[in-house]
Order: sequence, then C-alpha cells, then structure tokens
Amino acid sequence: MVFPPVEPPPTAWLLGSARATPGDDLVAAGADLEPGTLLAAYRMGLFPMGLGRDGHGTLGWWSPDPRGVIPAGGLRVRPSLRKVLGRFEVSVDRAFAEVVAGCGDPSREGRWITEEVAQAYLRLHELGWAHSVEVWQAGELVGGLYGVAVGGLFAGESMFHRVRDASKVALVGLVARFHADGDPRRLVDVQWATEHLRRLGAQEWPREEYLRRLRAALQAPQVDLASATPTTTV
Repeated sequence: MVFPPVEPPPTAWLLGSARATPGDDLVAAGADLEPGTLLAAYRMGLFPMGLGRDGHGTLGWWSPDPRGVIPAGGLRVRPSLRKVLGRFEVSVDRAFAEVVAGCGDPSREGRWITEEVAQAYLRLHELGWAHSVEVWQAGELVGGLYGVAVGGLFAGESMFHRVRDASKVALVGLVARFHADGDPRRLVDVQWATEHLRRLGAQEWPREEYLRRLRAALQAPQVDLASATPTTTV
C-alpha cells in the first residue's frame, strides 16, 4: 500500500463553481471519476453517485444537508456489540477489490456501485487514498467498508455484511484506527445519518457546519490506516 498517497493530476472540471441550493442534497451533475476529480470533490465536501433510480445514469455530485458525521470521540459501542467484537478479525487494505465487490453486489437493494465506480476507487486505492476495512470470520470475508482518507477526513462510501454485526464491526475497526491519535479535527463522513448509524453515534450537521469543520479536518495529518494501532477505548 502506498504511503504517503500520491497526488494525481488536477481535475479539468471547475467543481468549485457548483453551488448548493438550501435543502437540496444534489449540487451538480456530470464531470468524471478521474482520481484528481474525486479528490477535489471530497476536499469541497462533495461525493459522487449516479442519478438513476438504480444508481446508474448521469453522475451526480452530492452534499447532503444535514450531513451524517461521526466526529472524534463520537462513536458509541453498545455492550451487545462490544461482546461480539472478539468473534471477528479486522484488517485494513487486505482485500480492497473484494470489499468493493461486496458493497456492489447486484442482489443488494439500492445498489449504485457500477463497474465504472469500482474501477475509479481501485485507482484511488492504488494511489494510496482509498481504503478498505475487512471483517473476517473463520477465514472468510463476512463484511467490510471502503472510503477515502484525505488528511483528517475519512469519507465513507459503502459497507456490507454477510453475517450479523459484521458491518458494525468494520465501522468500529475504522474509527479505532482513524481516531487513534486523538486529533479532535478528524471526522468520519457517513453521508446520511441513517437510524442504523445514529445508534452507533452518527450526528447530523448542517451543511455549512460540515464544510467549516471539513476545512479544519483537511489540515490534520494523513493517517497510515494499514499501520495504525487501534485505540482500546472504543
């Protein structure tokens, strides 16, 4: 795994010209999924997702209002979840392509990860920006998540599970590593705070608050997630 990550050529698109309408999560459409475009978008608080009902079609750029976030110290691990953590093995960047494939399983409802999207994040992974957290049981991949780390931002893209609690364990494993240095600027972006994520401590921030905190997060040091020692406090 490459560390520190390699900065790709800059995007040719003027993403900074996109303006969000209050109450609208969709900010713009079009552009491409080149590494420089994706990184520029994350640094501006945007992330891509297809506009079609199945996630296909024209590429959209989203900035939810409110935004789902797990800030430093915000993760909640309930006793019932803490009891099952020891049943799983957690790794980082051991099986990135397999995790993306699990997240993009065609049988999943609301699937939006196309082959084009998968290849785009694989390129970011090869440059050292995109990471996966894998959850194993008896030597089999049973869950995980992937996303993009830029400074003190981890932009979560998707997670999946094949056995109960595996995706929750992946999130705990991510936060235990990403927040291990105690830097209060770090934040994990979960896009939308679903009920499932709220039970794990996800908060909802107004878009302007998220963008303000994002600027601070981007000033934090880059984390070598594959080598990070998980904190024992989560």
